[in-house]
Amino acid sequence: MRLLTGTASWTDPTLLACGRFYPAHAHTPEARLRHYASRFGLAEADAGFYALPTAQTTHLWAQRTPDGFVFNVKAYRLFTGHQTPLSALPADVRRELAGWQAPVIYADGMPGDLGDELWRRFLLALEPLRLPGKLGAVHFQFPPWVRRDARGLARVAECARRMEDFLVSVEFRHASWFDGPRATRDTLAMERELGLAHTVVDAPQGVDNTVPAVWACTHPDLTLLRLHGRNAGRWGARGAASSGRFQYEYSQEELAELAQRFVRLARESAQAHAVFNTNFEDQGMRNAAAFQSALRAY
Repeated sequence: MRLLTGTASWTDPTLLACGRFYPAHAHTPEARLRHYASRFGLAEADAGFYALPTAQTTHLWAQRTPDGFVFNVKAYRLFTGHQTPLSALPADVRRELAGWQAPVIYADGMPGDLGDELWRRFLLALEPLRLPGKLGAVHFQFPPWVRRDARGLARVAECARRMEDFLVSVEFRHASWFDGPRATRDTLAMERELGLAHTVVDAPQGVDNTVPAVWACTHPDLTLLRLHGRNAGRWGARGAASSGRFQYEYSQEELAELAQRFVRLARESAQAHAVFNTNFEDQGMRNAAAFQSALRAY
């Protein structure tokens, strides 16, 4: 059993601006990643959600991290059903959509051949991480409007089909996926049937666009815990920096309870990842470091 802890970004603008995590000499992308990898064994690369990663970029990530380091890669937003600005598409794809009337596009509106090409490029970009054994899970976080209905199930199944040769984790944001014992049972069964790793979500409760923490493992290779903080007041906030929604510093008591449950569940898989998405300034790094310390008790 291998337990890894890390954060959902290592270059958030508020992190760089606060100046507390990186030493003064770490002022280049290479120096920052090398410093991060000296502190943690796992990083979630969220940049791939906003724009397709390239093989050149992921090759550099692999070169700048030690053996055994693991990257989870967040899937491109078009694939999960998020609205995607045309400006976030590759230039040649934008040219093919020259007649598109809206500033955004969804997967259902993307011509099939262009959608296939985007998937092809995404898979190609994963290879420099997969070949040296540094690719963990490819993480698909579905938006709140993807519900547990025929359309939502089809969306998840399509992503699973496209990624059949990869370890895939899924995270939902609509309550219907875990609305009561029957829905929870059916969702976990669906994840197992499609070969998907379930994500235990620690997030504010009693607010929109969140799901309960369902402590379950659906894949023998991975237990995944993603921690968004418990700041209900900021959860629905809108602003220039998305990290502002996740301002939260976990207490020692909260981390001790989470660590105990995490270790217990991790016994069901070959490896277990805890990813802190509390990316405001250096809160993610402080939370992740404190969680690593809490794990030592178990």
